[in-house]
Amino acid sequence: MLKLRSLIIDDEPLAHKVILEYAREAPFLEIVGQCYLATEALSFLSSQSVDLIFLDIQMPKLKGLDFLRTLPRKPIVIVTSAHEEYALESYELDVCDYLLKPFRFSRFLKAVNKAQLLAQQSQNPAPLPPSSPLEEEPRQLFIKADKRLIQVELTEVYFLESYGNFVKVWLADTFHLTARTLSGFEAELPESDFFRIHKSYIINRKYIRYVEGNTLALKNDKTLPIGKNYRQGFMQFIS
Repeated sequence: MLKLRSLIIDDEPLAHKVILEYAREAPFLEIVGQCYLATEALSFLSSQSVDLIFLDIQMPKLKGLDFLRTLPRKPIVIVTSAHEEYALESYELDVCDYLLKPFRFSRFLKAVNKAQLLAQQSQNPAPLPPSSPLEEEPRQLFIKADKRLIQVELTEVYFLESYGNFVKVWLADTFHLTARTLSGFEAELPESDFFRIHKSYIINRKYIRYVEGNTLALKNDKTLPIGKNYRQGFMQFIS
């Protein structure tokens, strides 16, 4: 069983007590440190590594999210806060989950199970599908949307659209809105299937209906522009 070395950062002793009690019921969690200030956590992390942080937001001297921004290499983070207004900002910093105090054990367990899944995926990436002209193994993408971690089959993704500080992951006629960058998705998606045709769009070649001039039509009746700087590479991609 994969053990998650975990650190609690919270200025409230009661919050430590609750997390410690809940963690005893999750055998894959190992609490290796407790800090009551984010500044203490900086010192702790300079000498020890952790897989998971339970992070409060409103703390003296250094706020939780400001602390998170200082980390050059972020472990998995579960925010534990009594303030719901920081949820969106937290997800923009790619936290795993956001627990609103006071939270029940069932909600805590859901969050740490999600953290364990992320840790397993990081240590054991999915193997490449076998080379076969007849069959292709399904591949998945995990995205954070609506405070949930949603698994999406890549074969169902028609295109991705940049939307300010978010990305719309389009399926046939619906989309998931997630706080990520299009460039981040571009680095993650398989180059054999996906191509960036514009600064705002990445398409799945499987759903191309036709190309006409600098316009691309998809099988869900969406039409997208092909950027001038992307056209030559795109034509090589589809040929």
